[in-house]
Amino acid sequence: MILTVTLNTALDLTYRVRSLRPHASHRVSEVIERPGGKGVNVARVLAALGHEVTVTGFAGGGTGRAVRDMLSAVPRLTDALLPAAGATRRTIAVVDELSGDTTQLNEPGPQISPAEWGAFLDRYEELLPGASAVALCGSLPPGVPVGAYGNLVRAARAAGVPVLLDTSGEPLRRAVAARPDIVKPNADELAELTGSHDPLRATQDARRRGAHTVVASLGPKGLLAATPEGSWHAAPPAPEHGNPTGAGDSAVAGLLSGLVDQLPWPDRLARAVALSAATVRAPAAGEFDHAAYEKLLAQVSVTAV
Repeated sequence: MILTVTLNTALDLTYRVRSLRPHASHRVSEVIERPGGKGVNVARVLAALGHEVTVTGFAGGGTGRAVRDMLSAVPRLTDALLPAAGATRRTIAVVDELSGDTTQLNEPGPQISPAEWGAFLDRYEELLPGASAVALCGSLPPGVPVGAYGNLVRAARAAGVPVLLDTSGEPLRRAVAARPDIVKPNADELAELTGSHDPLRATQDARRRGAHTVVASLGPKGLLAATPEGSWHAAPPAPEHGNPTGAGDSAVAGLLSGLVDQLPWPDRLARAVALSAATVRAPAAGEFDHAAYEKLLAQVSVTAV
């Protein structure tokens, strides 16, 4: 079982409009609702790849009930979310059909009480022994300590479970020092962490700060990985056009899938890039175009750097 942690789950809403214009009224051509939050997206992709996966974190209010109802229909996915008094947030993606651009609106999430946080820590400790890997993903909702991910990384390492971290800002900075097995920032998050805008130098610096392996997302240019075995750049055959929301989460799913399948790093990166590109072709985060994934997997270039 792969465990994904989404402390700030969400109900994802995707609106499609012909052209998004400020100060104008828009007719929405399509609305898509999906369970969301980075770790939830990761879990749905992993389940679609055939892995048994468990989701934990918080869900509250009417939006939380909607998220859990949707998750109950996903094969191979186990819901281990905990109740929160506050309502689960919504995230809204508005897709401009003419330009292909996506505008994202993210609510902050519910206030988590000390008692709710303590209940989560107990649940996390219960789930760790049965996990083959754990992913800690996304933002922290209000009330959760800023050093929370560092503590969760240390607990996973103490249990002998490989841990991947995908967050940003101060939570990332503090958690890197706890020595996660894999850190997956995007280029901006990596530059904020290290102060370097050279991706290769920044990935190596992040490793010196404590991360065992750093895999940086370079958007349409693919992934750059600095590992103990070497460094590689993996790139799709061409830039993809579509909705990029969730592409990074699919990359995380590919990295985790490759980890538990014990693939060598070049193959893990190829899987991650192919899944990420295939997600851009899908209508919503947490999904990917299966036919495109199979085709792209053979076309991803992976080179040593």
